[in-house]
Amino acid sequence: MSETYAKSAVRALEGDMVVAEAMRQINPDVVAAYPITPQTEIVQTFSEFVADGRVDTEFIAVESEHAAMSACIGASAAGARAMTATCGAGLALMWEVLWCASGMRCPITMAVVNRSLSAPLNILTDQTDMMGARDAGWVQLFAENHQEVYDNALQAVRIAEHPDVLLPVMHGLAGFVLGHTLGRLEILPDDVAKQFVGQYKPSHSLLDINHPTTFGAYDHWDYFFEHKRQQWEGMNNALKVISEIGQEFGRLTGRYYGFVEPYMLDDADVAIVIIGSATGTAKVAADRMRANGIKAGVLKIRCFRPFPPQALADALKGRKAVAVMERSSCFGGETSPVSAEVCSALYQRSLPIKVVTYIYGLGGRDTVPDEFCQVYRDLLKIVDTGVAEPIFRYLALRDY
Repeated sequence: MSETYAKSAVRALEGDMVVAEAMRQINPDVVAAYPITPQTEIVQTFSEFVADGRVDTEFIAVESEHAAMSACIGASAAGARAMTATCGAGLALMWEVLWCASGMRCPITMAVVNRSLSAPLNILTDQTDMMGARDAGWVQLFAENHQEVYDNALQAVRIAEHPDVLLPVMHGLAGFVLGHTLGRLEILPDDVAKQFVGQYKPSHSLLDINHPTTFGAYDHWDYFFEHKRQQWEGMNNALKVISEIGQEFGRLTGRYYGFVEPYMLDDADVAIVIIGSATGTAKVAADRMRANGIKAGVLKIRCFRPFPPQALADALKGRKAVAVMERSSCFGGETSPVSAEVCSALYQRSLPIKVVTYIYGLGGRDTVPDEFCQVYRDLLKIVDTGVAEPIFRYLALRDY
């Protein structure tokens, strides 16, 4: 018997507009935001929804991204469903209060339109911003395409507000590549989206005078460690919750979500591990290699925090060599943030797979299928020779 899914409207929207549309359907209590390219269209469009009376949201136009997150924390502590959006330098300016949001267990959701960090000045896409915040106690999801931008925005609210998690969630989309380009997607009817997200019922609120609660108090050496341990527990719980909500969303829409998404991996000898919008290009390269008799595959990581080590290891088991594609500036380590997690997951499960890291696409540089095909050819040499040196490489880097 075939499943029946909710009837959706097919739309063509820019990625920033997709986020704004999802926010309109969610109808949060408070949005505090500051404009920054390439995120500006999200809050600009949503402010129009507020002005036109299409949502009941209190929109707070603040003086900085630091203030935006601070206002969201105050609203969340008072029991409101709070949201914001930012990117690049804006996320960096929030750095201090990112930790406050997670430490106070505020289920804030935030779209991050991934952008490089200066200097040199660059407003185009890479993932340095979110990778820099990877240990701030936020759940992190990444979108490959416009449909996932929308789907992640709805699921992020459910994940953040789940009583076993109660942590903020940032969901990333590639600046300009997704944020400012048109893409096809299916959007749920307003009532269906609203029902899926549900109504937020905070367990604690600063405004509940009958049940006084302390938020953000000074925490000395006696209990600070234990409170950090509670955050670890919430993040660990998110592994189960993200999967459950992804499956529930699939039963509603036919689009099921987990932590990773394999492509042509079942019999692959070599594989690319990647996050975000360049995944489609990597898939094209895998198809081309397959057409030439090379067993190539792709593994997309959708959820980077909490990192899903078992799901990744299960997907990569049996591969002979793997290239981890890193689209962020990371200096001074033997490898990169993503590759370090991949290597740890494989090592802890005694999987003897050769792993190399490629830095690619910084500052919005396009990566074309031929370049990913070269990565596959490099992996084949590693399989033939057993030598994975150098383990840290650069893709499509100009001579200088």
